[in-house]
Amino acid sequence: MKIIVIGAGHAGIEAALSSARMGIETILLTIDEHRIGIMNCNPSIGGPAKGIVVREIDALGGQMGITADLTAIQFKMLNTNKGPGVQCLRVQSDKVAYSKMMEDVVHHTENLSVKEGLAIKILIQNNQAQGVLLESGEELLCDAVILTSGTYMSSKILVGSTATVSGPEDQPTTTLLSQSLRDAGLKTFRLKTGTPPRIKTNSIDFTKGSIQPGDTQFIHFSLDFPKEKFPKDQVPCYLIYTQPKTHEVIKLNLKRSAMYSGLVEGVGPRYCPSIEDKLVRFADKDRHQIFLEPESRSLDTTYIQGFSTSMPHEVQDEMIHSLPGLENCVIDKYAYAIEYDAIEPTQLYPTLEVKTIKHLFCAGQINGTSGYEEAAGQGLMAGINAALQLQGKDPFILGRDEAYIGVMIDDLVTKGTQEPYRLLTSRAEHRLLLRHDNAESRLSEKGYAIGLLPLHRIQKVRERATSTHQLISSLKQVRYTIKDQVNDLMKEKGYTDMTEGLSAYECLKRPHITNHDLKPFFDFTPFEQEVVDQAEIEIKYEGYIVKAIKEAKRHETLNSYKLDPEFDYAQVPHLSIEGRQKLTKIRPLTLGQASRISGVNPADITVLVNFLAIRKNKSDKD
Repeated sequence: MKIIVIGAGHAGIEAALSSARMGIETILLTIDEHRIGIMNCNPSIGGPAKGIVVREIDALGGQMGITADLTAIQFKMLNTNKGPGVQCLRVQSDKVAYSKMMEDVVHHTENLSVKEGLAIKILIQNNQAQGVLLESGEELLCDAVILTSGTYMSSKILVGSTATVSGPEDQPTTTLLSQSLRDAGLKTFRLKTGTPPRIKTNSIDFTKGSIQPGDTQFIHFSLDFPKEKFPKDQVPCYLIYTQPKTHEVIKLNLKRSAMYSGLVEGVGPRYCPSIEDKLVRFADKDRHQIFLEPESRSLDTTYIQGFSTSMPHEVQDEMIHSLPGLENCVIDKYAYAIEYDAIEPTQLYPTLEVKTIKHLFCAGQINGTSGYEEAAGQGLMAGINAALQLQGKDPFILGRDEAYIGVMIDDLVTKGTQEPYRLLTSRAEHRLLLRHDNAESRLSEKGYAIGLLPLHRIQKVRERATSTHQLISSLKQVRYTIKDQVNDLMKEKGYTDMTEGLSAYECLKRPHITNHDLKPFFDFTPFEQEVVDQAEIEIKYEGYIVKAIKEAKRHETLNSYKLDPEFDYAQVPHLSIEGRQKLTKIRPLTLGQASRISGVNPADITVLVNFLAIRKNKSDKD
């Protein structure tokens, strides 16, 4: 059995590693084996929702989390002043070290080999993928193909009024690969994304910015990240703002931007717009945040986060030099926009296999997403499912109440997207269940069961779960009387005098009492701080979590009702015309997925349930 993974970006790496680690001979096909895991855009991993995806990848046995930890130059926990459902980790990555580590891991993984070459066609026979045709004319045969082409299919670099046929950073592109997909019956569409300029770090006056240091407490993505490796010499980022002069330059030259000159065909990202798009869409704002982020300890370059543009170079010169601290800076690389082909993701099953072409899986930006983390999560799932399929095992599909990865894939294959899809905490209706702190407890047993998570990791997860339960039990057993000094703590935190005894558990349940407050009165030292923090979250939000679990179980009833993907909806009377069309197009695998399809209304679901029940009763009688 053999799998070929096309593309060695973040999706391709996770796909290739997962299939190889599950015992399948895997070939990772890349244009340049020294650009494996390259960060073409922002030099960071994580952030809102995305950081939890990285934790989920790690919990399942993927690679992104540990590589991000070991090559980070700054760690920052975001949204700490908000609830646990939206707290997440973001690390500033050393882009050189990150790519180098990914290259090393790939080259030293059993069952995995790397081959350089440019894919121009998927070889398909009898509606089944059987290999890949390279630009050189060589044919590579296999049992399954995972396509993770990123932004390299029919890509164009857009700057001002100029469109150049090219992949990111002057890499090759191919129009033949996406044409071969269209020839096979798949629908493609154009998307656009962009990247900001890079500046020589030693030419920036950082005194004009506001320093943004990293967090000093031990935080991480991976459970395998050793505490002693946590960097003490983190590199800061800096916050600056656009100026009136910046806005003036942009407005005067707006029509010279590729986006507003009519050159752009594809739809750009809603949640990461270019700076000129920000000025148009948020015309009432007199300034916008810009972050100066280091790219690597080994490079003299800084990434201007929030300043992507497709303006001509001479206009970019004016824009950049209008920013505080960048008046005399040296530009290392100019910004550009890039357009590329993607496939409509509703053509995929939740396994990420193409519905009409067996053994062809797609993952990453080709499915209409944006971001390294979204790509890696899809790559992991595609690799797992391709391997399971070849091994004759059941597919692995995560529910919306089990993982952000499940939310993302369900959104893509059920609702589709017309713009680069980005994960947000608001997309997850069960986000209180999908937290940063509980990724391991949610997913590690699943990763171990499919053979991806090693034994030492699952043992560590089980030990931590046992410790958390022991701590909660201990907190319930320790009680304080009204004469104890805990009463003074309660008054200090705004509570009235204790009128009766309280357990440490009941104290910690109160909103303004933290485990740090209780340390003088309860011995937490036998437990790791992460165990203590997780126990506190479970205690404080117990009522909300129980409610969220009940809600998830209600949805589970629909999700457990399986549908035949080949079912003929034309035979169901009284379905709305739109409902019948959408059900036929999406071919949902469960009633829950059917209920989430745009255009399928609750009445359609009722009609479908009644029809299937009547048919089942008739079948049982026969």
